[in-house]
Amino acid sequence: MKEKIFTPISGWLMLPLILIIPATMIMLKTPLWWIGGGLLTAMTLAGFIIVNPNFSKVLVLFGKYAGTIRSDGFFWANPFYVKKGISLRANNFDSDRLKVNDKRGNPIQISVILVWRVRDTYSACFEVDQLYDFVKIQTDAAVRKLANHFSYDHVDDADEVTLRSSSTLVNESLESELQDRLNIAGIEVMEARIGYLAYAPEIAAAMLKRQQAEAIVSARYKIVEGAIGMVEGAMKQIQEKGIATFSDQEKSRIVGNLMVVLCSDKEVSPVMEVNASHQ
Repeated sequence: MKEKIFTPISGWLMLPLILIIPATMIMLKTPLWWIGGGLLTAMTLAGFIIVNPNFSKVLVLFGKYAGTIRSDGFFWANPFYVKKGISLRANNFDSDRLKVNDKRGNPIQISVILVWRVRDTYSACFEVDQLYDFVKIQTDAAVRKLANHFSYDHVDDADEVTLRSSSTLVNESLESELQDRLNIAGIEVMEARIGYLAYAPEIAAAMLKRQQAEAIVSARYKIVEGAIGMVEGAMKQIQEKGIATFSDQEKSRIVGNLMVVLCSDKEVSPVMEVNASHQ
């Protein structure tokens, strides 16, 4: 079964009719009628329903689902209906930080932020027990599955989808996984994203050193690449302008000295070389 809309009677139409009952019983001036009238009035008053905006009432009659009131307002329905309120408002859920292993087996800490609301009141009320606990447990399960399918960060393949560098794709995958899991409860996943992501404390320091080493290697690669271009340009201009001519041995020595100067991360001290044959 799925949700079906129930259209109740307006409470404002029933209110005057119900107030006539005690007035009539008083006019009869008979204690027995007073008691009966009081019981009838109390029973009919139990049929009034107030539904707030973005709220609903699920109606059950003697164990059978009768329908759901989604319209807000003041209504009257069969007093024997059992009424259960279900909120239709958006809910925020910030999961606990879970310690899980990523695709490469590295322990990480991760949490997610989930925005959800009830789409089908029948499923939310009758398909699962303890709706909010169900959302929490299924969210934790989806987070663990997500972490096992992606690495925290790329190592060799720069195009690899990872938890840290591919947030859009990862969040879409998380949202799809959560929607599949929460469909049974009639829940619509409005948004799901990673709220916290970090290496576990026991390996955080080692992974930080690895990231620093990768950054240094990348920076050095750029420095060497630029230095080669500068040396090539300098030698080419010297030869084209006829400033000097060099033998292969002298070119090697000049190139080596320029690369040291350009690539060194410390200040280079010049050394004057004097050729004894010219003294």
